[in-house]
Amino acid sequence: MDFDLTKEQLMVRSTVRSFAEKEIKPVAQQMDASGEFPWPILRKMGQLNMMGMTVPREWGGAGVDSVSYVLAIEELAKACGSTSVIMAVHNSVCCHPINVFGTPAQKEKYLKPLAEGKKLGAFALTEPGAGSDAGAVRTTAILDGDNYILNGNKIFITSGCEADILLVTVSTEPPKGTKGLTVFIVEKGTPGFTYGSVEDKMGVRASATSELVFENCSIPRENMLGDLNSGFKVGMMTLDSSRIGIAAQAVGFAQAALEEAVKYSKEREQFGRPIGKFQAIQWMLAEMATKVAAARFLVHRAAWMADRGQKISKESAMAKLYASRIAVEVANNALQIHGGYGYTKDYAVERLFREAKITEIYEGTSEVQRMVIARESLR
Repeated sequence: MDFDLTKEQLMVRSTVRSFAEKEIKPVAQQMDASGEFPWPILRKMGQLNMMGMTVPREWGGAGVDSVSYVLAIEELAKACGSTSVIMAVHNSVCCHPINVFGTPAQKEKYLKPLAEGKKLGAFALTEPGAGSDAGAVRTTAILDGDNYILNGNKIFITSGCEADILLVTVSTEPPKGTKGLTVFIVEKGTPGFTYGSVEDKMGVRASATSELVFENCSIPRENMLGDLNSGFKVGMMTLDSSRIGIAAQAVGFAQAALEEAVKYSKEREQFGRPIGKFQAIQWMLAEMATKVAAARFLVHRAAWMADRGQKISKESAMAKLYASRIAVEVANNALQIHGGYGYTKDYAVERLFREAKITEIYEGTSEVQRMVIARESLR
């Protein structure tokens, strides 16, 4: 593995970093407080080809590699967790599976506007009784002529009530469990498709997390993504890939927290000198910096393997497990270094502390990542 970034990768990082610093970071605290969905920022991101990063150019995307993609997510996460997760979900769990499993007609109708940033995408798997256990999905799709009739509900869906195009996992043969799952492309505004509650969250507050409700919602047969009863395969491939993005988000949180801690350590004085001169603080910063670097290497390795078509189930799970743990640890330490000031909303570490925790939960909890790593190690 070459640790040097290519000219294209460096350009992507530089472009996204500049955009995040100028357009997102100055309003991140405000967005967190208001919870307002960042449509103006997302439209600008679409114009910069951030909404279809790994989608081939023939389908409206930027056509960059996975390493470039995780570099972009890290830079966005450093500025704002909400914006980064909206972008990650749109790219990883909506655009990517349509690109891999979609028909030419589906790509023309759905992937192109998604990749061009004209439409927003989401992925709906989780239900009240089906989180880590995908086989427990109870939302059903029954064939009726040339259409499938969907009934059920989904919860905790990122961008659910804002997305234009959603990939919805349903049960087409309930007795078969995971072998009876199918994914359908559902458009916003389809009769029978409505929204339930919108969650008031601890962090990433400007990203909408909502319930989806399907009541006799009729979806054309041609909106099936992949084959009938192949939904588990589609979902697991999608999650293997998307976990790298969430791991990159965790690294972004950790890096931002580290930078805030270093800055504060130089400015804050106690006993007549900056607190960064004290060994206790220095050792905390040293451990934080080392762990952030280690997490980043795990993420980049998984992305590098993905670009070469290698199996990444274990590597993406390892990256997410470790990076999310480090994000929480580093954010906690950064807040501790800030002392009482860190506990106030005047400093970014308070928001980073709240945002970091979600990376241990969504796209598969840390417990699920350990299950995946153990399973792959025991093969």
